[in-house]
Amino acid sequence: MPPTFTDRELDLMAILWERGPSTVAEVRARLSDDLAHNTVLTVLTVLENKGYVAHTEEGKSHRFRALVKRDVAGATAASRVVEKLFGGSTERLLTHLVTERSVTAAELRRLRRLLDEKLREVDK
Repeated sequence: MPPTFTDRELDLMAILWERGPSTVAEVRARLSDDLAHNTVLTVLTVLENKGYVAHTEEGKSHRFRALVKRDVAGATAASRVVEKLFGGSTERLLTHLVTERSVTAAELRRLRRLLDEKLREVDK
């Protein structure tokens, strides 16, 4: 089953992906809002129970590390967004991204290359 995260869980996972293995105090220091130590520990424990993180003991502290790669979580989240917000239509998502956001010429060229490659794959 693909991983699913709450918004708060994603906040903590993002820190682990960016920073690498971290203690509760190190995760807390990187959060944009001030959560209690026990709250951060609880969320990390929930993530561990789900199999998304693991910890090693360092004295009285625990150092947590991500077991799920960021790109796997991103793919799962993107699929959920497509299903829930765009009715399963990848085309509607892409159209939204290109028309509603500032997209540079360089980004459009990269997207075009990716789409051309995908078309070649599909046409084979």
